[in-house]
Amino acid sequence: MIGIAIAGTGFGQKVHIPGFQAHPQTEVVAVYHRDINKAKAIAESHNIPHASDSLADIVALPEVQAVSISTPPFLHYEMAKTVLQAGKHLLLEKPTTLNAVEAKELYQLAKAKGVIATVDFEFRFVPAWQLFAELLSEDYVGELRLIKIDWLGSSRADISRPWNWYSDKDKGGGALGSLGSHAFDYIHWLFGPVQRLNAHLSTAIPARVDPVSGESKLVNTDDNCILTLELANGTPCQLSISAVVHAARTHWVEVYGDRGTLIVGSENQKDYIHGFRVWGSQPGKPLTEIEIPNRLIFPKNYADGRISAFIRVVDQWVQGIERNQEITPSLREGIYSQLLMDLSHESHTKASWVDVPSLERFLSN
Repeated sequence: MIGIAIAGTGFGQKVHIPGFQAHPQTEVVAVYHRDINKAKAIAESHNIPHASDSLADIVALPEVQAVSISTPPFLHYEMAKTVLQAGKHLLLEKPTTLNAVEAKELYQLAKAKGVIATVDFEFRFVPAWQLFAELLSEDYVGELRLIKIDWLGSSRADISRPWNWYSDKDKGGGALGSLGSHAFDYIHWLFGPVQRLNAHLSTAIPARVDPVSGESKLVNTDDNCILTLELANGTPCQLSISAVVHAARTHWVEVYGDRGTLIVGSENQKDYIHGFRVWGSQPGKPLTEIEIPNRLIFPKNYADGRISAFIRVVDQWVQGIERNQEITPSLREGIYSQLLMDLSHESHTKASWVDVPSLERFLSN
């Protein structure tokens, strides 16, 4: 049994704690919150033996072998460093850090300490996406000609939603960090590396009410992102992300090749894991739904679909810990996602295309 400490109690309480408690090889033994009373209350309500307002004290506990971090992005680097320096395994939420240099440092530290670190890139573990990946690898579409991705949500559409860290660029907020970090990972996973990109980021809701002062406060993060990527193999990829629209089709990936078309998509507004289906067609034939085989289906469904996918991430991580073997996704994949985000901001600032170095080149610099 692997003893897990939880740092980050928003998403941590909704997904991480139930996910770890459901996994047969992990046990939640400690919880961190900067407010000791909240830490104790969370520990009590989930039957967790230890609670602390000091991460250093948490990682010093002998029964803690691994730590999951789901705090806001601006806290990731320092917290992850504390965990890794203590020689504990790490599960980190995305976006990995505030920039790719920090992510690279964490990756190198994890390697030096011989611990297993992973990033919660859930889409790699969703049944429909796994089928989609298999069909792509079996050359269902043939030679790629065009990739079109729309990820459109309404989580920030309500103008009365108060200002918080998500509204602050320096804290890692914005739709690019929230959704783009996932999209950049699955683009790399499904289609390979990117050689250049062009990004336009905009803010549809430029101010929100500060919950502390009650006054209007400027938002300096993106809630719309329009990106054009050119893959290393030359394929164009159009990526549209929004957190402020009421769209019927929330998350849709269309792939067109010389031999066929493949689509994975969901219309589920409430749950971004459940509801995905896969369709395919060959030239001249109608688009037809492709059934997801039983071997890929989640063995158990949760009301919050994110738990189902998270348990599979944990499973991969546990296997890596048991075998003492680096897994995918690791912090290496986290670096690449972060690098593409950094370059998207650079492209937007310059209003021009920017070249993307290979991950190997970035790691060796």
